[in-house]
Amino acid sequence: MNAKVKITNRAGASFPVRRMNFDFDSVPEYWMDGSAGLTHFMTGLSALFPAGEKFFIDSVRAVRQHPAIKDNEALQKEISAFIGQEAMHTQEHVGFNASAQKFGHDVDRLDQITDRVIQRTRKVFAFIGKPIGITQEMVDLTATTALEHFTATIASQLLTNQHIQELMTDETMKTMWLWHAIEENEHKAVAYDVFEGVFGKGLKAYALRTGSLVGAMVTLFFVQSYFVLRLLQDDKQLNLESLKDIYTYGYSPSKGVITGMWKEMLAYFRPGFHPNDLDTDQILMSWKAKLGF
Repeated sequence: MNAKVKITNRAGASFPVRRMNFDFDSVPEYWMDGSAGLTHFMTGLSALFPAGEKFFIDSVRAVRQHPAIKDNEALQKEISAFIGQEAMHTQEHVGFNASAQKFGHDVDRLDQITDRVIQRTRKVFAFIGKPIGITQEMVDLTATTALEHFTATIASQLLTNQHIQELMTDETMKTMWLWHAIEENEHKAVAYDVFEGVFGKGLKAYALRTGSLVGAMVTLFFVQSYFVLRLLQDDKQLNLESLKDIYTYGYSPSKGVITGMWKEMLAYFRPGFHPNDLDTDQILMSWKAKLGF
């Protein structure tokens, strides 16, 4: 593994914080099977994470001292570990994004766009929801809960789809994405438990969380797709070969990482849904053993 790993347990939570330190210096430009299309698809995804992970942390912190959960000792421990893991994800994706930047791919610009989209979108939805009693904190937390379901679901695909794993031909990047995937599934219920603790399980809460998922997925699809196309165009790699690679990897019926997500994504709309209903314990145990965690 091309990383120094320090594992700590934040206040006795059910999952640890792994302090990673990947060395991206030797990562090749087209690290995913030598394909510009596949590499830029994942770089476009990575460009979402620094601002996105910070948004997740801020959203949970904003309600952490809410009277409904501030004395819930177990949940407070989970929140501390959640924040620790998300902070490490930010750090490592910043490192990878910088390694892509050195090849002339303007990921810094995409990171700035991500932050602007997040800030403008959250303010627009808070403005729209204000007349019916929806606060900025509610908008932020429900968006975080929805996006955490997305990240846990795509993470499950990375951990279970052998075709995708085989395409990750650079060991540093493969380990980085699999580490991230493990942790997304370890903490997949934290934001949801905070949401339910603060806003309950009623009809209004259901409408908030499901409506937020729809809005978040539409926004995410267009932003990430724009990022991929821009990276390809700037790299003079916007061609049929790259688009075919992206289609097969992302959207083909049998192998696609996105098409493979639909069952778990739809589960979010089930009344009474909880992230832990989607059991990933065995696959996590297997991958943690493989990666020496």
